[in-house]
Amino acid sequence: MVSVVVVIGPGSIGQAIVRRIASGKHILLADISEKNLESAAQTLSQAGFEVSTASIDVSSAESVRGVVDEACLLGDVTGLIHAAGVSASQASIEQILRVDLYGTALVLEEFGKVIAAGGAGVVISSQSGHRLPALTPEQDRILATTPASELLTLPMLQPEEFSDGLHAYQASKRANSLRVRAEAVRWGARGARINAISPGIIMTPLAHDELHGANGAGYRRMIELSPARRAGTPDEVGAVGELLLTDQGAFITGSDVLMDGGSTAAFMYGSLANIAPTPSDTKSHR
Repeated sequence: MVSVVVVIGPGSIGQAIVRRIASGKHILLADISEKNLESAAQTLSQAGFEVSTASIDVSSAESVRGVVDEACLLGDVTGLIHAAGVSASQASIEQILRVDLYGTALVLEEFGKVIAAGGAGVVISSQSGHRLPALTPEQDRILATTPASELLTLPMLQPEEFSDGLHAYQASKRANSLRVRAEAVRWGARGARINAISPGIIMTPLAHDELHGANGAGYRRMIELSPARRAGTPDEVGAVGELLLTDQGAFITGSDVLMDGGSTAAFMYGSLANIAPTPSDTKSHR
């Protein structure tokens, strides 16, 4: 049976991960943008990978289930890389909650029904989730375990509960980490694993543009004052993704790996502690 790896949101990070783990497997790329799909498919096909594409809207249950069905027709789903999301500085609060919070929960719930024994998944989240103040144990439980279809009806997730897009983005990324922890139990019952990676500023084309745009000074300051004193690369995220998706990480599940060059540590205890973050400071660049 063919082994299938699904990549939702095949940008720089998604591609960096899948290149490391999909040799000899079939890659199903899924994205809401036809242009992004065509570009990623061409790049990976020319590199020797077997690739199919599918359109997806992660905020639509029907769309997500359609991609799940398509993946199952191709073979056994042994890998999932979920890297889709919207920008905290460009999307509305409602869009952020629908895509980054509900969409991630939906993807994990639906693919958790078909993931093969021995399979694994990874969610590309963000350092932002680690900067939200602690929630109560009951709020953590609600975000972790409420069925995806009911998430956006929760009083705590109504748009008016958030001060701005950054606040909604941070809450969504915190929810991603909590969902991964809870889904690890359900995925484990099928003999599979699920984890998350929370990157900081990663040098993708989008990050490069913003470093030289209106918010460039803020980006550069955050990088300069972080312990690593540099941005990360997609290949560095790819290396962590490889660990989590292969037998090298066979004892790791339900975890969220923060890899931000120490920026969160600096925000909490160091030279960035008195600098208010902006949406562009805290989003994960894919």
